[in-house]
Order: sequence, then C-alpha cells, then structure tokens
Amino acid sequence: MKPQMTADSKNTILVDGKRIDLQNRPLAAFLAWLVPGAGHFYQGRYAKGILFMVCILSAWVLGFALGGGHVVYASWASGDKRWHYFLQAGVGGAALPALVQANLIKKATNPETGRTSSSYEPYWGGFMAPPLRPVRESQADEVSAWYARHGAGYEMGTWYTVIAGLLNILVIYDAYGGPLSVPISGRKKESDDEAGSTGKDAEKAAT
Repeated sequence: MKPQMTADSKNTILVDGKRIDLQNRPLAAFLAWLVPGAGHFYQGRYAKGILFMVCILSAWVLGFALGGGHVVYASWASGDKRWHYFLQAGVGGAALPALVQANLIKKATNPETGRTSSSYEPYWGGFMAPPLRPVRESQADEVSAWYARHGAGYEMGTWYTVIAGLLNILVIYDAYGGPLSVPISGRKKESDDEAGSTGKDAEKAAT
C-alpha cells in the first residue's frame, strides 16, 4: 500500500491517518546520504533519525576499527580495483576522505610503471589512503600486510562498512518517499467496516 498524497502539498503524505511533511524531498535525500539520519531530522522525524544515525554509524565505525582503519579506500588501479567502495560510499560524508586520498596517490603514481613515488605522503596520517602501488597478488605489498596484521577482522570490517552503506540507501529512500503505509494491528479501518455494513444492508434490501 502506497502513502496517500494530500491535496495541499506534493511533499505532504498521509500514512495511517497521520500527516507527514517530507519538506524538500531531494534535499532530505541528500542530507540522508551525507549523514545517516540527517534527512529525517530535517523533516522533524527525530525518532527515526536517531535510530538510523546510531545503528548505521555504529556499524560503520565498528567495521572501520575491525579492519585497522584500512578497509575503506577508493582504488581503480590495476590489481586493486576496490569495488567495495561504491557500496561503502552509501554512508556519504564518512567515506568522502577516501576520494581525496585516491586523487592524491594517483598524482604520485607513475602511469607507465604503476609505481608510487617515494616522496608520496598521504593526508591525515594515511586515513582512508589506498595502498602503495603496485599491488600484485604474487608479491608482498601493503594489502597483504593489512590482511596479515588484522586477519579475519579485515574481511569482517570490509563487510560491516559495506552493509552500513547499503542500509543507508534504504534510509535515503525513506527520506525521499516517506514511510510505507503498512497496517500492523490487523484491524480494519472504520471506513472498511462501514463499507462492509452498507454492502450487507444493500444485499438484504435486494432480497
């Protein structure tokens, strides 16, 4: 069942008899992407905003810590195409530093040899910085060292941050489209009862 639109505003919906003003939908969706729950705070839906912010950011921070701070980075280099980042970026602002670091290492890497310059220094002490180039499965490199140092925590941390990003995509949709109108009590609406009684009266009258 879809939320009903009211006549007074295209951004106001009626869900289970309650009127919800979604404000500026695109802006709410953007804020929800930038910071989980921020779009709902903007709409005045504080309970949901707090719930989403705490749950999603907690999963994100936990995953980041399990992986030793190396599980979130942006890379499209040969041997290290980090597709996970596209999902992790669903959390928004928390993943943006990785793009800055990716651009920095790209400038410091020779496109012909694929090797990072020895003068390269990542920002913020290496926070969300990609591994040094080249990255090859046949040789020891920074990625191998991260795996060796953190063990299963590196994989778990990667998936925790990926799941956090995916969950926030649902939050973004909720901020844009509003909650679904799903009856949870199992009771019929009064209008349904009235319609049913009217139908029965009509049948009796016909007989």
